[in-house]
Amino acid sequence: MDRFDAMSVLLTVVEEGSISAGARRLHAPLATVSRKIADLERHLGTRLLVRTSRRVALTDAGHGFVEATRQILERLEEAERAAAGEYSEPRGELALTASVMFGRRHVLPLAADFLMAHPLIDLRLSLVDRQVNLIEEHLDIGVRLGHLEDSALMAAKVGQVRRLICANPDYLARRGMPRVPADLAGHDGISLRAFSTQPGWNFRGDNDALVEPRPRVSLNTVEAAIDAAVAGLGLVRLLSYQVVDELRSGALVPVLEDFAPGPIPVQLVYAGQGMLPVKVRAFLDWAVPRLRERLAALEDL
Repeated sequence: MDRFDAMSVLLTVVEEGSISAGARRLHAPLATVSRKIADLERHLGTRLLVRTSRRVALTDAGHGFVEATRQILERLEEAERAAAGEYSEPRGELALTASVMFGRRHVLPLAADFLMAHPLIDLRLSLVDRQVNLIEEHLDIGVRLGHLEDSALMAAKVGQVRRLICANPDYLARRGMPRVPADLAGHDGISLRAFSTQPGWNFRGDNDALVEPRPRVSLNTVEAAIDAAVAGLGLVRLLSYQVVDELRSGALVPVLEDFAPGPIPVQLVYAGQGMLPVKVRAFLDWAVPRLRERLAALEDL
């Protein structure tokens, strides 16, 4: 039995949640995957998984063994990267993640230039509007909007973005310019419930008072919300980088800026344990000053 292979198979099955899903990810026959796990259990003299018709669950012994397996395989991968020269020359796959719009507008243009300068690096860019676990999802670097809560990660701050309430000038001409947050009660709003965990919009100096206009339109994408605001359907609250083009063109104008809550930090986060691969260090050195320049330009809006 190849113990490293069997341990890798076990870890894949646990991450996928079932033997069948693990077999699909490994592109291996179901019987082969099941046999390798059984051989490993027989070698250890203990049961690692509780199998059901659809899912697998770890036994007490399985929990400890899987955590040790994860660390062993990560160290083995790190040693292989070092032997292959990944720590002396930027090479290999660089896995990044960011939110969809921030990734498209800021990360992808920088990454494209970075790849031109580093021909031995391949890019895997995951754009999702949720916070992902870098270690569990095998990602090298993530763009995080907000304060860093995971102490296992290192962070390089590249700037900040602001929450803005804005509307089309024609809408404001028809309905009037709100002067204080309470004025929002007399306005139509464009709601993005999929991206909000609060029942209302908070404001500086009075975070307990959550106010928002009547949700005239409810949408599930930022792009659609911007289009609705430009069409004059109401007020929308978004992040400054999301509406930079519309603000510069005058299609949207900000309101209630004096009451806006504090800015949100933007950081590049990465795992700080062990040697940092040259590909990761190279991208950080490339991206941090360029992102700082891009985000600094937003402060002038």
